[in-house]
Amino acid sequence: MSVITRLHVALTTRLAELRENGERGDSPVPTAVIIFGLVAVAMAVTAAALGAANDWMKNIPTHQAPK
Repeated sequence: MSVITRLHVALTTRLAELRENGERGDSPVPTAVIIFGLVAVAMAVTAAALGAANDWMKNIPTHQAPK
């Protein structure tokens, strides 16, 4: 049996097995969308915290040397 024939048989057998078992889990696209959403929310929270911290730091009075 030649190598090409063996590869053909192995490939067709594996494809037939995969067609029989149709339930192979969820598509990676919804997972990627969820991860993108979580990253966007995390960036928004970080930006809000940074803005609040900067405003708080600006409101601290500056040091004045005693006269």
